[in-house]
Amino acid sequence: MTDHIQNANGKDVADELQKLIDSHPNRTLYFPDGEYLVSKPIYTPADPRKSVSLRLTEFAVIKATGDWKPGEAVIQLGGIHPANDTRTNGSNYSMEGGIVDGSGVANGISINSGRETAIRNVSIKNTVVGIHIKHGANSGSSDSDITGVNIIGTGKTNSVGVLVEGYDNTFTNMRIGNVFTGVHLKSGGNVLRNIHPLYYSDYTDYLNSCGFLCERGDNWFDYCYSDQFGIGFRTTGNATAFFNDCFCFWYASKGGTQTAFRADHKFNSIITNFRIGFRDQGVTNVILSVGEEGGNGTLDNLSANESLTQDNTYKTYLDGKARKK
Repeated sequence: MTDHIQNANGKDVADELQKLIDSHPNRTLYFPDGEYLVSKPIYTPADPRKSVSLRLTEFAVIKATGDWKPGEAVIQLGGIHPANDTRTNGSNYSMEGGIVDGSGVANGISINSGRETAIRNVSIKNTVVGIHIKHGANSGSSDSDITGVNIIGTGKTNSVGVLVEGYDNTFTNMRIGNVFTGVHLKSGGNVLRNIHPLYYSDYTDYLNSCGFLCERGDNWFDYCYSDQFGIGFRTTGNATAFFNDCFCFWYASKGGTQTAFRADHKFNSIITNFRIGFRDQGVTNVILSVGEEGGNGTLDNLSANESLTQDNTYKTYLDGKARKK
């Protein structure tokens, strides 16, 4: 016999859904096409003896309804029964497919605890924060794997595509739109490949909008593409991050300043094969902005329409000049 939710469309099914999760450990729960309204977060266990995986069909929608507390996510993977156990069957739980709709009031998906959680091929819509990875069970390491995810934010200045606090995660093949910050890394040990945030909000505080905000070192970016943000890539500390084959582009001029890379303190990052497409001379175009002189960063094999820039700071770091001093 298969347990299921009857007549899900149009009613709040949060309690029924949570009951199914709690009463079916080590099972995969399937969501057929339809809309599943939830007035509170849905939690999955991190304990591998109780964990479940969620599978949604392409047109299955889990949608927030009613009032939500700030910072709450619709789906909270590992939100109950925390555990640090990769040996026991059930430890590698996941969510795959479908649509999570925050209705403009809730976050999309959070990973609260556990290790090696996966999110695959999910669309996340109308969320304040699309994905929030909290500190994992292994001394803060969450080791999650996120791939094939599409995120659409609220367009407000607090809207973030991906917020990362846990360490050692991998992100691949993601598209992020209508957010103020595309990816915000507060941790290290993360790998990002083919991540494309696109700004198309209302240009409130546009100069501080940012495609990729990196607060810690030892993060690796490979073919990451910042599109139309005021700042393409930004680091806030003095630690080293690595950028390979990354790209900034502006498709429209909105006045003010367009900055490809900003280091709030010293520039210590290693950038290789960096391509920049400034729009025109109607704005101030900056290749590299630094908060403090010095640093051992490098810009190797830069490709930019340098005739459109008013910036000379970047020349200090071209082809490893700063490191050779």
